[in-house]
Amino acid sequence: MSINRWIRNSYVFFQTLFLITTLLCLNLASAQIQYACSSTGNYTNNSTYSSNLKELFSSLSTESVAIQGFSKNTFGAKPDQTYGLVLCRGDINSSMCDQCLNSSTVDITDLCPQSKQATICYDYCLLQYSNQNYLNSTDNANLISMYNTQNVTGGRFSGWDSSNNTVKNYFNTVVNTLLSGVSDQAAYNSRKRFGTGVINITESLPVIYGLSQCTPDFSNDTCRACLQDLIDQLVQLFDGRQGGRILGVRCNLRYEIYTFFNGNPDIQFGSISGTAVANPPASDDKPTQPPTMNAPSNTSKGGKNRLFIIIISLASSLFILACFIIFLWVRKLRYSETEDSQEESMLAISDETLNLWSRSSDFPLFKFNQIANATNNFSSDNKLGQGGFGPVYKGVLQDGLEIAVKRLSTHSGQGLIEFKNEIELIAKLQHRNLVRLLGWCIQGEEKVLIYEFMPNKSLDFFIFDKTREALLNWEKRFEIIEGIAQGLLYLHKHSRLRIIHRDLKASNVLLDSEMNPKISDFGLARIFGPKELQANTNRVVGTYGYMAPEYASEGLFSIKSDVFSYGVLLLEIVSGKRNMGFHQYGDFLNLLGYAWDRWKVGNISELICPALSEVSQKQIERCIHVALLCVQENPADRPTMSDVIAFLTTENIVLPEPKQPAYFNIRVSERAVNSSDLDGSSCSINDVTLTNPEVR
Repeated sequence: MSINRWIRNSYVFFQTLFLITTLLCLNLASAQIQYACSSTGNYTNNSTYSSNLKELFSSLSTESVAIQGFSKNTFGAKPDQTYGLVLCRGDINSSMCDQCLNSSTVDITDLCPQSKQATICYDYCLLQYSNQNYLNSTDNANLISMYNTQNVTGGRFSGWDSSNNTVKNYFNTVVNTLLSGVSDQAAYNSRKRFGTGVINITESLPVIYGLSQCTPDFSNDTCRACLQDLIDQLVQLFDGRQGGRILGVRCNLRYEIYTFFNGNPDIQFGSISGTAVANPPASDDKPTQPPTMNAPSNTSKGGKNRLFIIIISLASSLFILACFIIFLWVRKLRYSETEDSQEESMLAISDETLNLWSRSSDFPLFKFNQIANATNNFSSDNKLGQGGFGPVYKGVLQDGLEIAVKRLSTHSGQGLIEFKNEIELIAKLQHRNLVRLLGWCIQGEEKVLIYEFMPNKSLDFFIFDKTREALLNWEKRFEIIEGIAQGLLYLHKHSRLRIIHRDLKASNVLLDSEMNPKISDFGLARIFGPKELQANTNRVVGTYGYMAPEYASEGLFSIKSDVFSYGVLLLEIVSGKRNMGFHQYGDFLNLLGYAWDRWKVGNISELICPALSEVSQKQIERCIHVALLCVQENPADRPTMSDVIAFLTTENIVLPEPKQPAYFNIRVSERAVNSSDLDGSSCSINDVTLTNPEVR
């Protein structure tokens, strides 16, 4: 047997052994008990309270299985009345629920002997009782938090830099997005108030699994508010941790980088293109308890059981650690001759990943020769235009379906992260004003995206051309203006993933057969968490002239960055002129400066495209007013897209006065002046670009 074959066989053997042992440890870890005993009062054995408590336990255990794993009840009369609540995890069956609850009623009396208030939590169920009536309260008290002791930048994953906070911050954002999604699922789409999900946005991070649950007696909004409170706490407490959970009586959350729930996830963000890291040992979860809770003595029966579980778990953990060391050694041998650079290892797509992607109905995989045949081998006659990252071609598949093919240039600067970002974002976004992705293709250095075909090309094809501008009357232009706003509002507020586009411009607004606008090109888009208002980047990318000033100069971007771009685009639609290709005779102000100048002197009619001169000016003037509000220099002064739609569609709303726009004094370069239309009546085709910051 050759050494390479021995290495391959050993690798498979130890990988399998590691997985089996980890699954064994999972069963042991599931027996972990977290509990809280109150010191507010005690009862005596054989007392009325003791009898009432036993009756309460009996009623809770028998009723809970029939009521979706949840029950709350009271027994006895004051002052010895008892109140209790039980909740089983939504992914277990009634038999497992009943077993867990029966164990909890035994263990809680051992762990919290004679305590009048106590809470006990397992992986699969929880039980709380009290001498106070809390059953109608929404208070999520007695929180117990647990977290994985390993940080996301701790070096367990190839290519991660432990000294760089960028990965950790992005990980936190992705976790926030996942937990918000599963919380929405639990609150609004599940009778059990239970939701699970998985997210895998980028190859540089592991697959992350999440779970959320409320008690079923909560209303939709009460459940969501309870879970949001936990999300805010969890992201702050477990900054960059590879896993964590907060256990509350009324709602709870958990995320891990391994599968910990039963069945398929309810929601899925992105394709499962990576392999989840195996379940870490139980000892990696470090519990923390509130200081008001008392730890019980280990001399009780429950304490002995816990000691036995800890010993077994520790022995299993040591065995797993030994197997894992051997596993890493074999893996190092296997890949020593073919080790790539750190960047290549982060961005490479394996055959296994390609197969996983191709099996997903959300991401149909085309063969490269199919696309080449459909576009007549990317013939220049089929070329529709040139995007920032490469040319776009028209194609016809064998079944007659017309497609638009975006072929990324190998020197375009759009790498695998942007390519995968665009695939996964567009496939998960469903809105009539967003372009629809049909599939993708990757072969060697070739990266291709396949979209629905837009027969009327892009918005700039009409508004910046003197011979075609008349084809878009004001009624249709206003429909386009409103459609773009609706698409942005969906991205910012109503989609499952909160998206900042970062590259909105006329050429990225496509028009279908009925001239309906569809926003395209999501390669630079960024995901925001529900509570995230602003982010910062050292890599400023986009198109100069549409970039908000805070983004171009400082790398700060938010939903208000897209609002700024929308304001520029709105002025371009009304005037028929490019922002950075326009000049007014000897005074080389950009379009924003010219619009502001005309606004101040009360003569904005000179700004309106001549093709629109025969229509009513009132609605056009209102659009210019809204545009100037959008391009104000301070992001806080700009409206949200919700406000923009209200301003555009509701005439009785009094609009605020705009402040001076950003880039007011920017002038077009000498090169642009020499090549633009000197009479200023038509749209210039000149783009002004900078070498720093990085733009396109």
